[in-house]
Amino acid sequence: MAVALRPMTAGDADGIVHFLTSNSFPFHVVAGHTDESARAAVTSGRFWSEESQGYWVEADSGRIGLVVLEDLQDDTPMFDLRLAEGHRGQGHGELVVRAVCDLVFTTLPHVRRFEGQTREDNRAMRRVFLRSGFLKEAHYRLGWPVGGNRFVASVAYAILRVDWAGGTVTPLEWDDELARPDGTTTARGARER
Repeated sequence: MAVALRPMTAGDADGIVHFLTSNSFPFHVVAGHTDESARAAVTSGRFWSEESQGYWVEADSGRIGLVVLEDLQDDTPMFDLRLAEGHRGQGHGELVVRAVCDLVFTTLPHVRRFEGQTREDNRAMRRVFLRSGFLKEAHYRLGWPVGGNRFVASVAYAILRVDWAGGTVTPLEWDDELARPDGTTTARGARER
């Protein structure tokens, strides 16, 4: 199956509202939109502005979701992906993320890296990131509100332009080795006292 990304315009406002209100997104900060909150998102410029652009995700079976590119003026934009409930768990996520990477890196020459975040308990999306060439770069403990004054970790993944172009994943040094004032270092993982 192939996916296509079609840019959203003001003429898509009602379609966006319908999509957001007829699907639940349990791993997003706003899991369920009302008509009012969806219209507010549309009128805020979230789906077409200098800083962000929304796209319909279309497949042979029709419209299966939407993706919004954010921070488009930065050299590290981010994205928000929402698949319709009936199209989750079918392998579409990786196809969409790869198509979004192709779009970003072929149309935005100033972009060095492309980032996405999800909740720690969204294991499906975390697998999609890894299968799509992204590398985990951060684990923000208690960084994602889930309601009722509760939080889970937010996990950040990114792909570098050079890795996208070469089909590679550049590793990073995850463990810290901290230098003391006397020039010696602490053992990796040891607590400073």
